[in-house]
Amino acid sequence: MADLRFNSVFDIIGPVMIGPSSSHTAGAARIGKVVHDIFGEKPDKITIDLYESFAKTYRGHGTDVAIVGGLLGMHPDDTRLSTSLKLAYEDGIKVAFVPKSDKVSHPNTTKITMIKGDHKLSVTGISIGGGNIQISEINGLKISLSMGVPTYILVQQDVPGVITKVTDIFTKRGINIGTMTVTRESKGKQAITIIEVDDTKDQKEIMEELRSLENMVNVTFFN
Repeated sequence: MADLRFNSVFDIIGPVMIGPSSSHTAGAARIGKVVHDIFGEKPDKITIDLYESFAKTYRGHGTDVAIVGGLLGMHPDDTRLSTSLKLAYEDGIKVAFVPKSDKVSHPNTTKITMIKGDHKLSVTGISIGGGNIQISEINGLKISLSMGVPTYILVQQDVPGVITKVTDIFTKRGINIGTMTVTRESKGKQAITIIEVDDTKDQKEIMEELRSLENMVNVTFFN
């Protein structure tokens, strides 16, 4: 069995949420919200692959409306969550749910693909219980992102010098970067940089500086 650690009693009790299950609704909505924030714009099409437990119960347990609600920018306690499929349809977003028979490392796993024109993002997320999640893959790159530490996710144009300017912003403020992962769609197009740091010091100022950089497309922060 996987070694799942919880930081506090609230991780076990679970968050305030809409729906019957923290794993199937709160966690699912959080995964969707992370994907929404990284993608940074309204998609034309969403494909949601569902595995094991998610694939078997996504309609009855509300996983479908939770994921789509998150993809529309809703939090797990948003009262509009139950109408998310209707809202997506009214907004012209095509949504497809695809139950998969493949075996995966955790039963509450989903792979979400967002498309708008040439812009495509694929993210695999896991709801591990109590509303907690892990992001295990972005655009085919295997990662291990718990969203349990301060995390910056940047979308930038894949050009020389951007990463250096990004790290300089953290260095001059004395903020240690714990891990940094970079992936890109293809050479010269968009890249995604994930930065986990040790504290939230100067977060607002850092966000402003990062957003002001040339070739920066989108900046989000999770804590």
